[in-house]
Amino acid sequence: MIRLDEGAIMRVRAAFEGNFARGEEIGAEVCVWQDGREVLRFGGGWRDAGKTQPWTEDTLVFCWSATKGPAAACALHALQEAGVALEAPVVSVWPEFGVAGKERITFAELLEHRAGLAVLEQTGLDVFDLEAVASALASQAPNWTPGTAHGYAPRTFGYLLDAIVRRTAGMPLGDYWRKTFGDPLMLAFWIGLPAELDGHVARMHAARVEDLKEPGPFERALSDPASLTAQSFARPAGLTGAAATNRPEVWRASIPSFGGIGNARSLARFYDRLAAGEFFRGPWAEALTQRSSNGPDLVLQQPTAFSAGFMMDPLDGSDHKVRATFGPSLSAFGHPGAGGSLAFADPDNRIGFAYVMNRMENGVLRETRPVRLVQALYGVEG
Repeated sequence: MIRLDEGAIMRVRAAFEGNFARGEEIGAEVCVWQDGREVLRFGGGWRDAGKTQPWTEDTLVFCWSATKGPAAACALHALQEAGVALEAPVVSVWPEFGVAGKERITFAELLEHRAGLAVLEQTGLDVFDLEAVASALASQAPNWTPGTAHGYAPRTFGYLLDAIVRRTAGMPLGDYWRKTFGDPLMLAFWIGLPAELDGHVARMHAARVEDLKEPGPFERALSDPASLTAQSFARPAGLTGAAATNRPEVWRASIPSFGGIGNARSLARFYDRLAAGEFFRGPWAEALTQRSSNGPDLVLQQPTAFSAGFMMDPLDGSDHKVRATFGPSLSAFGHPGAGGSLAFADPDNRIGFAYVMNRMENGVLRETRPVRLVQALYGVEG
């Protein structure tokens, strides 16, 4: 186990300040906890592109798919508390789900993005209507034969998680988050932001033109409206692009796929507690670090890996990391968000890491700013 020292803190500070010096940031925050103690927290810049509102300790920001980690923890915890095994079929708590070839899909397969539900077939549904979207997913056929492959579900995943929590715990996922994790740990992170906190939210901004990367397989697939990739990111329609998120009704919406709002300190503390083994036990705890999906991703068009709702770094045939988004530890798990936000747990070193920002960067799993921070933390050369 590595012990984070002053050298690690100074490396992260230099990398964080370097992102600003290159003009890549508007506002951002990075935080690391280890063994229940905050090791470092750096924040700075501005809440808005006009540089009228400084980024302060109480700043909150839209975290995109970094929300999926806390959301997955809610579903996994609700199943644990209800005594529902991950190998149980989803129909055991959601009978309406068991149609059109989905009768045998297990909770494990759903959490590992192996259920074949990346694309919502029905059009015209309101992105804010969690139950309507969940009902439509329950009635449709899978996009591929469940269990035979995996494909990241960028939008539908959160609606499925919310449906699981509602049916096992009797409350919306956003409420379950506050009751189980947010309030006990005093976390400034919400899936459904209270109106009184609107004044603390930083505005999200698109990537700079000069930072745009050459398109790769994912971007080329995304440009084809008929592709599984494009359809996965298109439905339910709405809330596309940075500017679309800068509205109070979006912050209030409690969308578990990508609607979480908070700060790096809270995400890092949350993952620090998961790294320490809190909240989960037995098979539900083991599922956090079991790389159950690993290899080509039908949606992201590159290798990915998932445990029970969390992303992990994919491995090659020799069990070496293909990509080190979550640092060198093979057991690290968490979730990135569009544009660069990143949060994860490293159980081997009992670390919780988080980075959030309000200027996006293009390139799925190719963002450079969080990678620099992670490499600096572990003293790894890029």
